[in-house]
Amino acid sequence: MGAFWSRFRRHKAAVAGLVVVVLVIVIAIAAPYFYPVSPWKMVQRPFLPPFANGAVPLGTDTLGRNVASGLAYGARISLLIGTISTLVALMVGVPIGAAAGYFGGLVDDLLMRFTEFFQTIPSFALAIVLVAIFQPSLVSITIAIAIVGWPPVARLVRGEVMAQRKREYVEAAILAGQSHWTIITRQILPNVTSPIVVLASLMVASAILLESSLSFLGLGDPSIMSWGYMIGAARTVVRQAWWLSVFPGVAILISVLALNLVGEGLAEALDPRSSRDQH
Repeated sequence: MGAFWSRFRRHKAAVAGLVVVVLVIVIAIAAPYFYPVSPWKMVQRPFLPPFANGAVPLGTDTLGRNVASGLAYGARISLLIGTISTLVALMVGVPIGAAAGYFGGLVDDLLMRFTEFFQTIPSFALAIVLVAIFQPSLVSITIAIAIVGWPPVARLVRGEVMAQRKREYVEAAILAGQSHWTIITRQILPNVTSPIVVLASLMVASAILLESSLSFLGLGDPSIMSWGYMIGAARTVVRQAWWLSVFPGVAILISVLALNLVGEGLAEALDPRSSRDQH
């Protein structure tokens, strides 16, 4: 663990990204303490520009709601959807990829054809169709993002497991009489966690972007405040109130960029060979 952190700290951009991610998490958790009033309630006159009032530093929207409060509560929704959808995608993609890579043959063909079926449809278009079918809600959005996110996980895990399947320790486990389930879960998967962790960090960033895009198109949960909803609600008044689109847009940009930087740092820290190659 010490060597991991030592390699991670060498990636200055990744450290900065981690600081930003932690800050966003803290803001999301502490949103009710910073802004006890609901982000849906009117607190000032509409279209109050930013920095004109200390109580609402980032101004108000078309209905007089606090933009800063919306950003704080929106961070909770973005992180929640991004994290849960990624976990669900991993729960689906890892077993499918592991089974395909380990058993090969007919099992591999069937599972990969099933995976390719989901990849033939553009992920954004598939997410729109799924959310529209199940009605926009927090649950349907999370499930839709997970459904379009698991195929890359399955393909990654399949390739890694196929490479590990030929190693001596796997052959030794087979000769020792261990079951296939034991070999996959206790022998192979612990050795392929590094690329999965890196992919997961990038998937959270992609999920945040996808949720924002769906909310912008009006397919978000109308009962929750999110960054995408804020941008979508402000698209008709961009010239009159630029801050209503700029601030949530900057929040999305910074969060996604930070998560991608963390992913790059994890990729280098979890692969000692890449660190040696740089020196």
